[in-house]
Amino acid sequence: MDLRLQAVKLVTQYYDAFNNGDNATMLACLCDDFVHDVNQGGRRVGKKLFAEFRDHMDKCYSENLTDMVIMASEDGTRASAEFIVNGVYKSTDSDLPPAAGQTYKLPAGAFFDVKGGKIARVTTYYNLQDWIAQVCKPA
Repeated sequence: MDLRLQAVKLVTQYYDAFNNGDNATMLACLCDDFVHDVNQGGRRVGKKLFAEFRDHMDKCYSENLTDMVIMASEDGTRASAEFIVNGVYKSTDSDLPPAAGQTYKLPAGAFFDVKGGKIARVTTYYNLQDWIAQVCKPA
């Protein structure tokens, strides 16, 4: 299989695991020194911090990604994904608006570095103000 297709397969596996709530498989897709750059947030380095992030996210949100489009460079070292996040805000997350089971639908994207058949970095982007407007709208 060519390197581009291997990168697409890896990112697909990562997001399939996300949609299945399979954090162990997500972690298996990552390099040990994995870097996670969060939209409008800090940088996490290492699988342990990413695992803690995933546990926190699972507590606060229930999300499923749809309309997935994944692309990769010819050499397989870079990849990107665009998708729709379909979610439920289950539990209040730090200083964000209070959670009360609000639903949201949010376009998002991510950029990846791939090394040695594993994900070395993911940077995720979405419009936080759009998300806040969706979870704060009157019922």
